[in-house]
Amino acid sequence: MASISSHLPIPLLLLSLISLLIPLSAAEETTTTTIKNVTYDAKSFMINGKRQIILSGSIHYPRSTQHMWPDLIQKAKEGGLDAIESYIFWDHHEPLRRKYDFSGNLDFVKFFKLVQQAGLYGVLRIGPYVCAEWSYGGFPLWLKNTPGIVLRTDNDIYKNEMQTFVTKIIDMCKQAKLFASQGGPIIIAQIENEYGNVMEPYGEAGESYLNWCAEMAVAQNVGVPWIMCQQPNAPKPMINTCNGYYCESFEPNSPNSPKMFTENWVGWFKKWGERDPHRTAEDVAFSVARFFQRGGAFNNYYMYHGGTNFGRSAGGPYIATTYDYDAPLDEYGNLNQPKWGHLKQLHQSLKIGQDVITAGNWTEKEIVPGVNLTTHTNGAQRFCFISNTNTEGDPINVNLNNDGVYWVPSWSVTLLRNCNSEIYNTAKINAQTSLFVKKQSLPHNHENQKGPGFKWVWAPETIRDTLQGKGRFRASQLLEQKLTTSDVSDYLWYMTTIEVNQTKRVFLRVNTTGHVLHAYVNKRFVGSQSGTPNQLGFIFETPVVLTRGKNNITLLSATVGLANYGSFFENKPTGIAGGPVQLVGNDNSSVLNDLSFNNWSYKVGLNGEWKRVFDPNAHQHHPWRTTVPPVNRRMTWYKTSFQTPSGDDPVVVDLLGMGKGHAWVNGNSLGRFWPSVLANSTGCGNCDYRGEYNPDKCVTNCGEPSQRWYHVPRSFMKTDGKSNTLILFEEIGGNPKDVSFSTVGVAIGCGTAYEGNTIELSCNNGKIISGIDFASFGDPKGECGSFTKGVCESNVSVSEVEKACVGKESCSVNVSTNTFGSVDCGNGVIKRLAVQASCA
Repeated sequence: MASISSHLPIPLLLLSLISLLIPLSAAEETTTTTIKNVTYDAKSFMINGKRQIILSGSIHYPRSTQHMWPDLIQKAKEGGLDAIESYIFWDHHEPLRRKYDFSGNLDFVKFFKLVQQAGLYGVLRIGPYVCAEWSYGGFPLWLKNTPGIVLRTDNDIYKNEMQTFVTKIIDMCKQAKLFASQGGPIIIAQIENEYGNVMEPYGEAGESYLNWCAEMAVAQNVGVPWIMCQQPNAPKPMINTCNGYYCESFEPNSPNSPKMFTENWVGWFKKWGERDPHRTAEDVAFSVARFFQRGGAFNNYYMYHGGTNFGRSAGGPYIATTYDYDAPLDEYGNLNQPKWGHLKQLHQSLKIGQDVITAGNWTEKEIVPGVNLTTHTNGAQRFCFISNTNTEGDPINVNLNNDGVYWVPSWSVTLLRNCNSEIYNTAKINAQTSLFVKKQSLPHNHENQKGPGFKWVWAPETIRDTLQGKGRFRASQLLEQKLTTSDVSDYLWYMTTIEVNQTKRVFLRVNTTGHVLHAYVNKRFVGSQSGTPNQLGFIFETPVVLTRGKNNITLLSATVGLANYGSFFENKPTGIAGGPVQLVGNDNSSVLNDLSFNNWSYKVGLNGEWKRVFDPNAHQHHPWRTTVPPVNRRMTWYKTSFQTPSGDDPVVVDLLGMGKGHAWVNGNSLGRFWPSVLANSTGCGNCDYRGEYNPDKCVTNCGEPSQRWYHVPRSFMKTDGKSNTLILFEEIGGNPKDVSFSTVGVAIGCGTAYEGNTIELSCNNGKIISGIDFASFGDPKGECGSFTKGVCESNVSVSEVEKACVGKESCSVNVSTNTFGSVDCGNGVIKRLAVQASCA
């Protein structure tokens, strides 16, 4: 039977989606059922013998905090996920060889126990190479500095270190009984990561290494399946999987393996100088629905919560501190609506067809070019998908005869219960749209200042020693930076001297593969330069004056995250590695002196770093100055105090006005800041969800700082009424006077739904719906923040919505004439309700 006649542009959904959809079975069953075994075949995974669609999401434990974990996991469960996936980050867990750290936000065992307590499964991606836009791909620098080692190939030294770490992680999981074979949550484990993308240059050694990885992993006897993502030649019994934006055409390399989408990229990461990437909810849903339409068994969102690159963990180079990823849960843990809600409804709809999709057979038939009907059958049960992969043109009416007529927009997938009742379409959003506001929290201490600014103290970074050429060690060559510093700091000082017999003007030319360079000659600053994400290095050149006698040349090289991807990426040089560093004549062509093999003096890091100036609890005394803080001064430390903002909303610090540097709250690193770098000013505008996604499509934030706001987790701040300490290290010069703290919360919640559906509205963190700014049942126009009335509407639109919603944290409104009465909008007009609500 048809659910609606063909002339209607939006099919009539089930009267109340929530009441008719089945529970999220995988999540709910694990709260009371102990997992005994995990098996699979070509159709699906089976948990305790029960076939299941598995919907998973990536949440990386060190990109959030222990305080945030329970809320993130619960929101993932409420969003319809069955499983949480995370990498294991080798560099953070073993920063020094055989010196391990699994404390605090690195307690991955606690993280997976919380996953289990929530009734969800776990997916353990050990790697131990992770990529993940994580500095150096997750490898600790001591590993590269081990004599004779070559990473990710058939090298005995590397394989021994890798096996030692992998065994350490697996033993910890076994001791905590985390594997499903022990009754724990982890149902899948991964070894290596996207090696197939970069394997060719490793040759035969890569092939033998790959086989060794598989043998080593299987020998660990974890009792759950092992996977290798992006590995077309994965050895048995490894399951090879797909990563990308679309994986519906992917086929495993074994006829006995389930079809797995281990990284469905819900957006993209951001680099300094780049705009905000946005992938629409419609397109993500389209990708997921197409995957399951064509036999998919497992889908993992990368990321479900991206979080923050705290400390110096951001890779790249030039990857920003935010790792929001346009994920269903934003950087701070808020619901990113409508993406979260739209996907939740998709998950519920897929679960309706789970028994048919996972156990039966499927056939596909082309209706018209670009439009396909896929029918899944299991005995007498049926479940259908109609996909329209055309990227333009009007929606197509698909006539299934006795099963009805369905209106399918371009670039969308319709899900049909029993093949005769539409329950979801990827292009028809009925989820809430949330508009967030940053509410400034005024400082408590602003003596001797005008306006609401903080009271700052400051101190110069002491660089007298390096300007005089005093380092800690010497070499007659220009050293590679990351190996010299072992990545304990972003900074490496290069210092040398040259004698001339008369004063002269020359050009200083430095060829660097570093990311930022500052140059001093005879204790005077002579210039700075930074690279871009699209270049490996740059040539710095500036005129300088050399005086008769001895001249000191001091170069400070800074990194902004280390390379994390590619064949032999660990060998990509950083710093002024090999140079050359030259003095060039005034004609800017003739080389007067090549200083590359001079006697160079070196110093790792800043004096303030070694003294732990960033930690207010450190014992070292630092002479903070109480005079008016200087502005636009390079190499300067700033300190102020602030009160913890009230409430439960996430907290951010606005660093607009600062240049580049690093921020700490109570000694906890917020990460690098660089608000002086602006995103490209072009390319933002209208966004059409139709057509294949790429990171340059649907961008926002043109011409603005790549990142202005920096997350301050509430667990970093004090809850006893005592003051917190914010410390900033400013590298290139900035002005702290406008630094402020704000809370981030939902200010407006909007919803639209066509007749026959239900609108759900909610406010976060205990806030209530304080008022209805707009409500119209009829033919309203516009979008959230700019709704207007159409030519017809119910005169009880506002009053009915107010009655259902005002004063509540959440509400639902049945969009029907039973609620709003009869409204005559004329033939061919499909009535809908549009609502805009305020939260307080």
